Amino acid sequence: VPVMARDMSDKEILKMELEQLKKEVNTPRTPVSANCADTITFVEGMLPNDPLIKGVPDDKNPYKGDKGGCIIT
Repeated sequence: VPVMARDMSDKEILKMELEQLKKEVNTPRTPVSANCADTITFVEGMLPNDPLIKGVPDDKNPYKGDKGGCIIT
């Protein structure tokens, strides 16, 4: 049964927070600028295949065709 923070004493909560911070201090960090550059490179590399940019051909679009539609009257 998980213990909820509301059921813990202040000392237990602080101990739990300290343990989490000890774990996080060893997490490798990278500068935001490097992450942004990597993200831009990834997005630009995926651009030719992005259906939101290029669109979906009618023959591959499951929502096109003579499947009926919805008419609001």
